[in-house]
Amino acid sequence: MTALDQRLPPSPAGPVLRRAAPALLVYAGVRALGLAVLAVWGAVAGRSPHTLLSARWDSLWYTRVAEHGYGWQVTLPDGSVHSNLAFFPLLPWLERLVSAVGPLSYADAGLAVSWTASLFAAAGIFAVAEHVYGRRAGVCAVALWAVLPVGVVQSMAYSESLFTALAAWSLYAVLTERWLWAGVLASFAGLTRPVGAAVVAALWVAAAVRVRRERRVEARVVLGVLLAPLGAAGYVLWVGRRTGGGLFGYLDVQAGWGNGFDFGYAFARFIGEKFTSVPGALAGVGLLVGVALVIWLYVLGVRRGQPLPLLVYGGIVVALALCAAGYFGSKPRLLLPAFPLLLPVAVALARLRASRSALILTSVAVLSAVYGAFWLHGSGPP
Repeated sequence: MTALDQRLPPSPAGPVLRRAAPALLVYAGVRALGLAVLAVWGAVAGRSPHTLLSARWDSLWYTRVAEHGYGWQVTLPDGSVHSNLAFFPLLPWLERLVSAVGPLSYADAGLAVSWTASLFAAAGIFAVAEHVYGRRAGVCAVALWAVLPVGVVQSMAYSESLFTALAAWSLYAVLTERWLWAGVLASFAGLTRPVGAAVVAALWVAAAVRVRRERRVEARVVLGVLLAPLGAAGYVLWVGRRTGGGLFGYLDVQAGWGNGFDFGYAFARFIGEKFTSVPGALAGVGLLVGVALVIWLYVLGVRRGQPLPLLVYGGIVVALALCAAGYFGSKPRLLLPAFPLLLPVAVALARLRASRSALILTSVAVLSAVYGAFWLHGSGPP
């Protein structure tokens, strides 16, 4: 072992990846089923599954950043401006890197990054769930994340898989007190999506609790705390300088997209408007049930004593998803990184006989695959 090896903190992964093998096989099987159903649906509908996964909606914005850099924008008829500065840089940076070292286009590089990151995300979710609740719960948690109705996004050239991978492993590093790794991974998460603030907050709260409990401050804890916000802060400050908006420059960019935090007022009004017609009322009821389910799962995690870093992270992800204005159809996707919500259900499934839990998950996986294909063939962005 070299002197450098002796100075580096131990990796948060290590043997966890070997123990995660069954969970990764389950995850790969579910995603393969989803892609197969999407391919069949696309063949019948005359649509290209490859295009749906790699070259529509946000995927196009990421590939344009990878190819041309920042500075491109679209002015809509109503005067609002959609700037590509709204998209955080880590995914397009990786797309550019993968495309530069191989034969893949930027769009295909985005798929390669997302598919690889989804496996690391599944492994990270397993690591967290196994650490807290045991190996069977870890496998069930990964299976549940895979079979989510919007799980097909994990296979798209979007940033959700990359962000979830970084967030999950950062949280695992926090839970196992690998503070330097936690800070580095949190910083990269902050370069991936704005909700990276949830990872930073989870690390900061955990560090504060540890310092209070131990009544001493360790250098590695302080360093992890200082590293965590650098990614998000660096990009937001760069956008502010580029736009001339200072500290609020990034918020101005998001406002151009119609996004902002209004404590859920716009979303509540959107749901309320559904009840003006009979068909819309059914959709409104479905939305209310969905929101109630999300809140119930979070409360269940609190009542079951879920570790504080997971509660902080999950709570902020849920709050930012449900209380943001604009793009209401994207809210299920925005909740995708909130995997701690699944842990109470994973524990319940782990207590069942293996054959029964497998039957439940297989049935849900089939429904999820069909819904995912239907969803991507819709008119609006996921």
